[in-house]
Order: sequence, then structure tokens, then C-alpha cells
Amino acid sequence: MKRLQFQKFIFYAVLLLMTTVYIGPFIYQFFISISQSKDVFGDPVKLLQPPNWTFQNYANVWVDLPFKQWLFNSLFITLVQTIMNVFFSALAGFVFARLTFPGRKFLFGLLISSLTVPVIILLVPKFIFMNNLRLVNTYAGLILPNLITITNIFLMKQFFETIPKDLEEAALIDGCSYFRIFWQIFLPVSTPALAAVAIYTFQGSWNEFLWPVTLAITSDKFTLPVGVGFLKNQFQSDWPLLMAGTLLITLPTLCIFLVFQRYFVQGVAASGGKE
Repeated sequence: MKRLQFQKFIFYAVLLLMTTVYIGPFIYQFFISISQSKDVFGDPVKLLQPPNWTFQNYANVWVDLPFKQWLFNSLFITLVQTIMNVFFSALAGFVFARLTFPGRKFLFGLLISSLTVPVIILLVPKFIFMNNLRLVNTYAGLILPNLITITNIFLMKQFFETIPKDLEEAALIDGCSYFRIFWQIFLPVSTPALAAVAIYTFQGSWNEFLWPVTLAITSDKFTLPVGVGFLKNQFQSDWPLLMAGTLLITLPTLCIFLVFQRYFVQGVAASGGKE
């Protein structure tokens, strides 16, 4: 009994240590965001002294910066990419999981193999392609390259393969087309997987920095990560303002994950097995 209690104590101690290491930077970031620059770089540092705390940095982010425009850009791009990813990934996953056609395995293997190519290598070809289409510094150029993700197709394919074939066969006997089977039978029972794809896509699109900073030229097309990133420059950086903006960016994805984490876990877990 004592040995079991000691093992539980060690387990929870390690878990607490790992949690502290993970959330420690976020706590420190919050204290910087409610501090003044003179307290951040003072000697000694005065981050933990309540009389010096202020939420003015959050007000300055909203008022002094084009934060509303950046917020609109991020919301518009993220929502379009999330909705399109959920639909096209589910449709492609259904095709690869339930339909039989020549070259299906080869095509799916080709898609999966593309994941081995580093994103940074594709950056220049994508930019040249968008430039030839005259889509640089446009919403279309920011949205199109990420309308569908191979990882999401794989996730949906694995989930659809767990659905019993009896449902599909019964629908075919009743005269349903494959698209109707997909729309009326497979989608309604795929809520966990669809939620996982939506959360995964929303997080990736919302936090995307590399592609927007490459394609967006003027500040009116900046997304939140790009706009806040430009608050840091070579000569001077307002760290409290930067940390306040960063925390504001983090809140939407954090809230969405906390609310829908049950569906996310169920979707990923269900996609890992087959009937």
C-alpha cells in the first residue's frame, strides 16, 4: 500500500512539474502584458508587484493599432478555410474510403508522400504561382493554398473506414447516389471527426504566420499574427504591448479547444481504428 501511494505521489509530482513547465511561460507572458516597460526592463524586475499592474496595454492594442482590421482578416480567412477544409476533406476522405477506382491507392499514397516535403520548400513556388495569377496581397491568395489539407483527408478517410458497410449497402439498394450517402448518412454520424478537423484547421489557420507574411504587402491585408509580429523590430520593441496582443490572439483558439475538446479527442481516437 505504501509503495502504491509513493508511486502515485511521484506520478502527480512529475505531472505537476510538467504542467508548470508548460504553462509557466504563459503566466509570465500575462504578467508582462499588464506591466509597464520600465518595470519589465528595470533592475530589479517588478512584474509581480500589484501596484504597477495595468490593463492599458490591452486598450492600446485595440485603439492605437489597426487591430480591428487584422481581426477581420484573420476571422474571414480562418472561417473560409475551416468550412472549406471540413467539406472537401470529408468528401475526399469518403471517396478514398468507400469508392473503388483505378489508381486509388497510388493517388492516396502520392498525397500522403507530399507530407514529407517541408513547407518552407513550397513557399517560393506557391508565391510565384500566386503572383502569376495576380493574387498577391489579396484575400483569395491568402485563402486558396490552404483550402484543403492532406492531414485532414487522411483523418476523415480513417474515420469513414470505421463505419459499417451495411449502411452503405442498404442505401445503395434503396437507390441512393454516393453523394446522397455521403451527405445524409456518413456526415451525420461523423460529428467527432468533423469537429476534430474543424478545430485542427481553425488553429492552424488562425496561427498561420509564414504564408501571410510572405503574400501580404500592405497592413490592411495583415492577419493578427503578422500584424502583432511587426510590433517587434530591430531597434525597439514594446514588450508589454506585444505580449498583450499575443494573448489576445491566443484566446479564441484556447476557448474553442476547451469547449470542443471532447469532440476533438473522440474524432482523433475514432480515426485510429477500423472495424
